[in-house]
Amino acid sequence: MATTLSEAYRDHPLHLHHIIPLDFSSFRTLPDSHAWPQSKDDNDHLTSNGSCIPIIDLNDPNAMEQIGLACEKWGAFQLKNHGVPLNLIEEVEEEAKKLFSLPSKEKIKALRSAGGATGYGRARISPFFPKYMWHEGFTIMGSPSNDVKKIWPNDYEYFCDIMEDYQKQMKTLAEKITNIIFNILGISKEQNKWVGSNNHCEALQLNFYPCCPDPKKAMGLAPHTDTSLFTILHQSQTSGLQIFKEGVGYVTVDPHPNTLVVNTGDILHILSNSRFRCSLHRAVVNDVKDRYSVAYFYGPPVDYLVSPLVVDGSLPRFRSLSVKDYIGIKAKNLGGALSLISTLLDHDD
Repeated sequence: MATTLSEAYRDHPLHLHHIIPLDFSSFRTLPDSHAWPQSKDDNDHLTSNGSCIPIIDLNDPNAMEQIGLACEKWGAFQLKNHGVPLNLIEEVEEEAKKLFSLPSKEKIKALRSAGGATGYGRARISPFFPKYMWHEGFTIMGSPSNDVKKIWPNDYEYFCDIMEDYQKQMKTLAEKITNIIFNILGISKEQNKWVGSNNHCEALQLNFYPCCPDPKKAMGLAPHTDTSLFTILHQSQTSGLQIFKEGVGYVTVDPHPNTLVVNTGDILHILSNSRFRCSLHRAVVNDVKDRYSVAYFYGPPVDYLVSPLVVDGSLPRFRSLSVKDYIGIKAKNLGGALSLISTLLDHDD
């Protein structure tokens, strides 16, 4: 039985053609394998339209109320005064740039295995889409040493130290955010004993979106929601992240200096009994500047029973299940996992 996040993903292997990225540096035109059909969304909803996700100061006395509203209306917010050292964030980005700037033949030495969860490769959601994404990724769970040694056998320690330090800082911040969110929802200490322990799920994802010869026809990362409780994202000072908002469409999340983006995931959507959105988001590319981002996924342990919080006589909108079981359902049904566990007859989730 899977007891860690990497073991949970091992139960759902991918074919290698869904793992090996394109050598983007060798293409001057967009290959058909990466040319996406144009949709109405692409033409009508690429403007902020006066809408933008909230920027919340964690030191603000009203931060808890603001976070609750942001989770309800957007499923996302930007956080400042988050406590993560800015020089560490800059070092993580620099190490990511150093990694992704290597020739393809070097990066592929750390290729994620078919049943693996860590290392270099395409986005894990690739099999669900008919076209490939203009993206490379490197996934870390715990120490990245086993993977990075394959690339830099004699010079891997600094990269590992930086990534491990960053994960520690992210975990501390994630615990603060979790305690705030659970206070809003009224989730008891008994239900969240895993918070503050080492009994949790976490993963760090380094993302690279190279300059694209035809960005309007390409997709950096296809629309999806995250499985996690929530995700904490650092993005370089290049726009690309877009959050979907009902009635508006895709809204660009412009980078703000010294802020981190927090977006809610499926697990929190289930726990809150649909009170909090799970943000549908995507990444678009451009033809001028490379873009980098670093995503930290955080959630309860894989054996944690996720049960919707029912208040004031309301009915549960989802059936209870373990994190591992939900990962298994989503591994086969990326966009329909929530519908498959819905308790509503019309499956409107």
